[in-house]
Amino acid sequence: MSKIGIIACGNSGIDYLDHDYDIRVIRSTLIFGEEEYEDFVDIKAEDFYNMLNEKPELHPTTAQAATGVILEHYEKMKEEGFTDIIFITISSGLSGTYEGAKIASTMITGVNIQVFDSLSVSYPQAYMTLRAAEMAKEGKKVTEIIDELVWIREHHGIFVSVDTLKYLVKNGRLSGAQGFVGSLLKVKPMLHLSRDGRIEPVEKIRTRKKAMQRMLDKFAAERKEKDIEVFIAHANAHDVLEEVRQGLLERRPELKEVKDYPLTPVVGAHAGPGTIAIGWIVKKK
Repeated sequence: MSKIGIIACGNSGIDYLDHDYDIRVIRSTLIFGEEEYEDFVDIKAEDFYNMLNEKPELHPTTAQAATGVILEHYEKMKEEGFTDIIFITISSGLSGTYEGAKIASTMITGVNIQVFDSLSVSYPQAYMTLRAAEMAKEGKKVTEIIDELVWIREHHGIFVSVDTLKYLVKNGRLSGAQGFVGSLLKVKPMLHLSRDGRIEPVEKIRTRKKAMQRMLDKFAAERKEKDIEVFIAHANAHDVLEEVRQGLLERRPELKEVKDYPLTPVVGAHAGPGTIAIGWIVKKK
């Protein structure tokens, strides 16, 4: 009889969600000056953003979980009797975690491992993880779970507004930015998560307020689905959080509720404080 185990990486923000599933989490490391912190274990989102505000001269960097660490998780789960493991990773276009997980899967036998590239980050990745755990608990097959994850991956999206581009630029996480050369750090553009899981600029916008309004308008114009979950993810953007939430509810009053989720320290180190994103997941009929 098969026993399916679920793993997520900490970039999903799964640590900040309440659930009763047995989901294993592999976390990246945040490097802040001379100090290293395991994401969520040693430092939470609010503490990280407070530190960043207090010491703006320090530039945080990150390190993905080592292949050996991932392998240790696989081995432990095998010892616990899992016959199959599904590891849902942050987009391979944003991190090397997917590749590390694939390499680790070739270093162990006796357990079937599926490494699934979410092509996403934050709540959509966590949503995929929770759905996989739910289906595993229901006794669904690995192939059924993977099919469901593919469907979610193909039916979600994220628009992003950053307070400053310097973090994305310094960390090499901004793709297709050629059109912004010369004024890269002066604009506050609207970005989006592309279909291949990369952060790309959509439009040049000069002020943060206009960027947020454009993001709201574009969402309202393009997303007409009735059965849709809309969310906000942010990096300590409490000053505009309610404004964006109300903007969404005004444009789509049938939503009733728009939840918000923090970007983890490791994700926030690349996006920068003040980042706010509007995302959606279309529900399967």
